[in-house]
Amino acid sequence: MRQHSFINRLCVLLFLSTGFFSCAKQLEEKTFSFVSPETFYKNESDAKTAVNGVYNALYSWDLYLQPMWNLTVLDDDHVSGVDWFLGTTGAGNPQGYWGVNGPWVGCYTIIGRANTVLENVEKIQSNIDADIKKRILGEAYFLRGWAYFQLVQLYGGLPIRLKSLSSDANVNVPRSSVKETYKVIIDDLKKAETMLFPFGHAKAGEPGRATQGLAKSLLAKVYLTIGSGSLANASIFVRGGTDNGNYSYTKSAVAGLEGEDSKAWYQLAATKAQEVMTSGEYSLFPNWKDIWSKAGRNKQENMWQLQSVAGTAFVNQLNIYFSAVSTFGRGAVWFTNNHYQDYEDADKRVLDGVSHNFTISSGARYYYPSWQAALYQVVNGVTFNNNGTTDNRAYTIKYADVNDPLVSNSDAFFPLMRYAEVPLMIAEALNEVNGGPTTEAYAALNMIRSRAGASLAPAGMTQEQFRSYVLAERAREFVLEGVRRFDLLRWGVYMPVMNRISAGQNNISKVRSQRNLLLPIPLTELNSNQAITTNNPGW
Repeated sequence: MRQHSFINRLCVLLFLSTGFFSCAKQLEEKTFSFVSPETFYKNESDAKTAVNGVYNALYSWDLYLQPMWNLTVLDDDHVSGVDWFLGTTGAGNPQGYWGVNGPWVGCYTIIGRANTVLENVEKIQSNIDADIKKRILGEAYFLRGWAYFQLVQLYGGLPIRLKSLSSDANVNVPRSSVKETYKVIIDDLKKAETMLFPFGHAKAGEPGRATQGLAKSLLAKVYLTIGSGSLANASIFVRGGTDNGNYSYTKSAVAGLEGEDSKAWYQLAATKAQEVMTSGEYSLFPNWKDIWSKAGRNKQENMWQLQSVAGTAFVNQLNIYFSAVSTFGRGAVWFTNNHYQDYEDADKRVLDGVSHNFTISSGARYYYPSWQAALYQVVNGVTFNNNGTTDNRAYTIKYADVNDPLVSNSDAFFPLMRYAEVPLMIAEALNEVNGGPTTEAYAALNMIRSRAGASLAPAGMTQEQFRSYVLAERAREFVLEGVRRFDLLRWGVYMPVMNRISAGQNNISKVRSQRNLLLPIPLTELNSNQAITTNNPGW
């Protein structure tokens, strides 16, 4: 199959890419005598192998084998879990987690490898299809832009490296500003969208590769992030706190984005997201549950997923931590009762998306939630249990359809971007551009509501009410997908929202301070890059 062909070539890269792409001290590339860029880049096959090496970094213990989702998914207001797993990142103490340096190391690995591809594939003049060459360069630009986007959200302004260390050996590169970093991201994604092919095109490559629509969607998300981040003196309601009430917050501009024209960035986001919607390149699954099935992988709505294949090196631990049935007996992560109650009863995202009845390997049977015992305590004559306290665990089904749920490393797919973000970006952006929701903004929002089987959004909302509703809808749609934390940060309400909760479900601490707005820069980077003299605030 095409997907397996892509994965198999990536397996080759587990060995080959260490030859001329690997990083030491995060950024230093080592070149071994048996292969070098000068001798390797000769034809189309070499170019494909090289760009596969860029994707390969996603499948590492720095990124999506665990650290990337651990440091993002576990740190928001709607997540709960066992204290032995959430006691570090989930409790606001990322330095206590062994993988705290992973995103920095992994993303700069992608950047270093992408730089090498861009420099060397461009030089190949024969034995390569011109369209494939352009696509490979587009993939490298996309992946480099994606990596810088993750980094700027997690760390703030960054050392910008647009050349391989074989071309520029200077390791002492100062941090650029947040705005300068976003300029690099936007430039890369603009190049990518012109070089990549639409999803389904004969030359778009195997599933799991970047496409034109994906590049446009990520660019829209970048614009949206700048638009919301730069917005000042705006009010937004967020449901939460110990009583799960609706609380109003007034945001200031996110550090580094002050003075930007928020409305102009939102207009760019709306325009770019509308391009994706009108292209027809992607669409929503009519049935929400199909997004998470094996049959739905790499199709329709799943714009970009972490590819996994059981029995290979390309597996991860998403299933055992997030699913009801686990090698731990029950999974270690779930979403909170308060968040569960933010859905309507008929909403398929909880009706179908939560494990209401399950039996673990010991034979013990559980149901959720305790307050819906009439629906779930006795099913087809079988009785399930819930003690009303610690058994109230809203386990998602998003990572449960795997080859073998009772192995530690399985073939769960992680959504790096879903098409559902596109209509929700349109809804948010048009509301901000027009000083309130338009007919098109409502239509985009209700695409998501309708597919979920929920009631349509209330008519006649004000600008503040609509922005608050969209933020809440994003939380309902993307729970446990690593979106919520970034949403709270770009809206400038992460700290007050978390601190209003204080101690969350299962007594997980939600207390946060200024230092939790950014991750600490790794000490290895500070020691090797003399141009960076201080760490992020509080670290």
